[in-house]
Amino acid sequence: MDEFDKKLLRLLQQNNRLTTEELSNKVSLSQSAVQRRITKLRNEKIIEADVSIISPSAVGFGITSVVDVILHEGNSKAIGLFKAEMLKCPEVSQCYYVTGTYDFVLIVNTRDMHHYEEFQKFRLMDNPYLKHFYTHVVMDKVKMSYGLAI
Repeated sequence: MDEFDKKLLRLLQQNNRLTTEELSNKVSLSQSAVQRRITKLRNEKIIEADVSIISPSAVGFGITSVVDVILHEGNSKAIGLFKAEMLKCPEVSQCYYVTGTYDFVLIVNTRDMHHYEEFQKFRLMDNPYLKHFYTHVVMDKVKMSYGLAI
């Protein structure tokens, strides 16, 4: 990856709707060169996805929670089953398998506290591999970015 690729990545992280022409002007490459580079970045999975980031509150999700999870056992079966369960769970927008005190950290979006209560009962409390979980309700989104400092 050279400086042109890095410039393209920085620009696309800010706005992935820029046209090839606009990108071409900003990085001083031909449109065809820009298109080839972007295709290569996608094929190499450097660009993992082109998505629209939706405001949770605009579509009815008023509560975001950070949930720390501790499993009974840290064996591969329990970890694999918990991962599989979280992949199926629509309320979980992010799930991280982590080191340290907790086994997983979840980002959970729910409509309201009743919806969160239903989520925690069926997805967490009833999970036989789960030992404890701790919920932090987000009061204010100070910074949220998917961009990387390139």
